[in-house]
Amino acid sequence: MHEASEKPAVVLLSGGLDSATVLAIARAAGHKVHALSFRYGQRHAFELEAAALVARRHGAAEHLVANLALDLFGGSALTDPELAVPHGRSDAQMSAGVPITYVPARNTIFLAHALALAEVRGATDIFIGVNAIDYSGYPDCRPEYIAAFERVGQLATRAGIEGGALRIHAPLQHMSKADIIRAGLALGVDYGVTHSCYDPAPDGAACGSCDACQLRLKGFAEVGVPDPARYVRA
Repeated sequence: MHEASEKPAVVLLSGGLDSATVLAIARAAGHKVHALSFRYGQRHAFELEAAALVARRHGAAEHLVANLALDLFGGSALTDPELAVPHGRSDAQMSAGVPITYVPARNTIFLAHALALAEVRGATDIFIGVNAIDYSGYPDCRPEYIAAFERVGQLATRAGIEGGALRIHAPLQHMSKADIIRAGLALGVDYGVTHSCYDPAPDGAACGSCDACQLRLKGFAEVGVPDPARYVRA
């Protein structure tokens, strides 16, 4: 498809497995992708290097990194050095309540920025890699939340009141991690450049035992292919 005929879309790109898959889905749907990542004081900021690689390797027309200061508020093991990232939790523990790795209002803040970028780029489609199965404890990953924010976007923007039909796409919302990996592999996603770990080593190697690593490793095991990510050696 010639670039001039591609419909613009904003894709929230963390650099992880899910967002890389979503970028590939948006590209396969014929969108010109404006990828948006965030440096928000996260301890796993290595993911931004992965996001840049994913954006280049998978055809994003643009990749922007917005600077936020969510570490100013704390309240999450991802932004507060006084809080520890959990390791070695069981499936039951991971599914019980809202985890300490939840960053307060993060998806609302990210989607608000995506909404602004979409208006400027003339896009009516925003893609986000939330999942309501593997991370059902995150309140801002639920289908009703995505639907509500889509309505906010239609009410709060010039494009919305002038008749633009804003859509927030969450194509992974009801997929297992294994199904997400299968979909990405079918689209040619290079998972070797993605980064999912919440508590990586200084060189970016994944810990292998935080919730994100465990879910990723389980997904690849269910698919029956090795995870190409780099892990800390035992």
